Amino acid sequence: MSEMKHYSPDDRQHRPESHRGELGFTLMETTVALLILMVVGLGAASLFFYAATNTSTASDRQLAMAVAQQRVEEMRAVLFTDAALNATAGTVTNVTSAGRPYLVNTVITDSTVVAGQPTLKTITVRVTPQGAGPSLARNVASLFGSVTITTERSSLLLGPNR
Repeated sequence: MSEMKHYSPDDRQHRPESHRGELGFTLMETTVALLILMVVGLGAASLFFYAATNTSTASDRQLAMAVAQQRVEEMRAVLFTDAALNATAGTVTNVTSAGRPYLVNTVITDSTVVAGQPTLKTITVRVTPQGAGPSLARNVASLFGSVTITTERSSLLLGPNR
């Protein structure tokens, strides 16, 4: 059997040509590799946090949409001449759905008036999540925070273009 010869790091000049430069990783190479892994790991963690936040915001929007649709259906069930459909600059109510509070703003506008009587009304319902949750979802001016539904109701009166 052949005997293996072990070389110490100080025996560089005595090593055969095929073994030179095989001392392993340097401290600098290890540090750079760890920094690269840390950046990749932090990027993945940031991605998971972003996904969790968007999932929560999407849930708020889904519940807000259900509240808005319910309010619009209530407005459609009322007679056109009912006082609940009088033109308003905005009626604000608080609604709780699935344990979350929502602010519901209903604006009714007389779009078309014939002979002093409205024949077409525009109903706008805006629902904004309140309370706990991401601050993005609570921001009224945010595109992602609130849900707005607009619908129109018409009367049975004949209009000017009969």
